[in-house]
Amino acid sequence: MSTKTTKTIQQSFAAPFDYPVTFSRDVLAPANDLLAETIDRLGEKQRHRVSVFIDAGVTKTHKDLPKKVELYFKAHAKSLELAAAPRVVPGGEDVKGDGMLLLGVMNSFVAQRLSRHGFVLIIGGGAVLDAIGFAASLIHRGLRVIRMPTTALAQCDSGVGVKTSINWDGKKNIAGTFAPPFAVLNDFDWLDSLPDAEWSAGIAEAFKVAIIKDAEFFTFLCDHAARLKSRDRAVLEQTIVRCAELHLEHIRTSGDPFEYGSARPLDFGHWAAHKLEAMSKYRIGHGQAVAVGIALDSIYAAKQKWIATAELDRILTGLRAAGLTLWYPELENTDKKGVLDLLAGLQDFQEHLGGELCVTFPRGIGQKMEANQLDAAEVRKAIQKLKSEI
Repeated sequence: MSTKTTKTIQQSFAAPFDYPVTFSRDVLAPANDLLAETIDRLGEKQRHRVSVFIDAGVTKTHKDLPKKVELYFKAHAKSLELAAAPRVVPGGEDVKGDGMLLLGVMNSFVAQRLSRHGFVLIIGGGAVLDAIGFAASLIHRGLRVIRMPTTALAQCDSGVGVKTSINWDGKKNIAGTFAPPFAVLNDFDWLDSLPDAEWSAGIAEAFKVAIIKDAEFFTFLCDHAARLKSRDRAVLEQTIVRCAELHLEHIRTSGDPFEYGSARPLDFGHWAAHKLEAMSKYRIGHGQAVAVGIALDSIYAAKQKWIATAELDRILTGLRAAGLTLWYPELENTDKKGVLDLLAGLQDFQEHLGGELCVTFPRGIGQKMEANQLDAAEVRKAIQKLKSEI
């Protein structure tokens, strides 16, 4: 063959994905067929083998949960089979940074001889969904994952999306896969047992998506902020459903569900949030950090006249009224040269995005824009403004 000629075959194809996101109650009651019907939603009419993982944080308030899972599978033994006894794993960021644990999870899938059509049921908060989902996405290039989010944040945001992730080398979500779940089952009955910090974490993500995508939803959140703070479950349920709808709509219609481009609209407020979490060694939870990131970027946007001062006031007032803390001392941490530690989050964020820096800001309530650079001096002023609002 001649080396003077070059032949290129251009490959292009699209692969459809679909999965249900269901909102319900008491999903693990033996008489409730929803889980069993969801697992068999493709109509395969066979006995499905399922590996079950449970967040240790959930078993603190639901000590009988592993037994409850076993009783459910016993009641549906004709269609479901436990591949092994339900396994309880650490919750929070601990599970996302434990490489040996994740290797052990992968080994368990192999030992249980799960086929590529085998199921993994994950019951827990966003970190456990991320980490166990990551492990499941690597075995046979992807087992079928059923997510059962137990926190408000996971039910309205991370649990309904298409990503998995783990932490590595002190960096949040540095490794991960795009792996749409087989299904998501949001059971509202988990909400009542959430500690206050976990209750409010989902509210922060709701404000995030409302500010950049839905002015009417933002007004709803502001009008009901006091009821959200007082743990009005009916209002939180409405909030979760609308927030999830907006996230799913973006994934479905943005044209970039697997984030090959540089823009990440749903990461509004997250460049600072992820860095703040890491700086606090994850003492500050994700939702709490996102609330600060939203406030900080909204102040920056107001200084650039991208939003009006009155709109900024509504954002800060709404966040506070919903019970969200908007200040942590770590925001003022600096290195030996006096440079804000937080600013390193921009470089981390750019690496996460790929290409040029692209930070989402509100352009009025309900609209968004992207900025390709941030002024360090203006970020410092925004931090001082936020501190003055304490």
